[in-house]
Amino acid sequence: MVPVAGTPMIAYGLSWLRSNGVTEVAINTHYKPDAILSFVGDGSAFGLAVRYSPEPELLGSSGALAPLRGFLYGNDPFIVACGDVLTDLQLAPIVAAHRESNADATIVLTRVDDPRRAGMVEVDDAGWVLRLVEKPADWTALDAWANAGIYVLGQRVWDFVPPAGFHDFAFDLFPALLAAGGRVRGIKSDALVIDIGSHERLTAASSLVANGHLNSPRAA
Repeated sequence: MVPVAGTPMIAYGLSWLRSNGVTEVAINTHYKPDAILSFVGDGSAFGLAVRYSPEPELLGSSGALAPLRGFLYGNDPFIVACGDVLTDLQLAPIVAAHRESNADATIVLTRVDDPRRAGMVEVDDAGWVLRLVEKPADWTALDAWANAGIYVLGQRVWDFVPPAGFHDFAFDLFPALLAAGGRVRGIKSDALVIDIGSHERLTAASSLVANGHLNSPRAA
């Protein structure tokens, strides 16, 4: 609900999903959920059908999938997007590449200037993920490509989602999937990706909207 150029951040994410052809969305909630429920409602104002997954205790980025198994299971692929990321990424080419490569999971990658504040991802020449390193003090790979917090996921990921408890994509699920021989793709993108993780980036995002570099949310 943090405002970006006067509009709650969640509106940008929902509008972005709808513009990319998504019609059904699940939102996990924890702290003061009533504000989100009141603002988003059933999602119809955004052209979406929205359901909610309450988390009395935080489950982590991949642990949040467990309560939504009934909603997501069988959808191949499905999209996971972090709620603090604003982007103009086009999803269709990412989903197409995921399917064509027969990947179990695809991570959208964005270039960063400072690897020390990002979840870094190293890929081989064919684009397959070799390793993930969170906020490394020293990054030796030639390219600085970070996890954008946007994933296209196939059904094999369910083998690595625990039925309960805290679980994280970067620290738990993706490393376990890789260790088991899973096919994890990293797709480098030049699309605008900005996470609202500091006052400076929040100000930068508001400026991007004001200058027309990031579209304001539109009602359905």
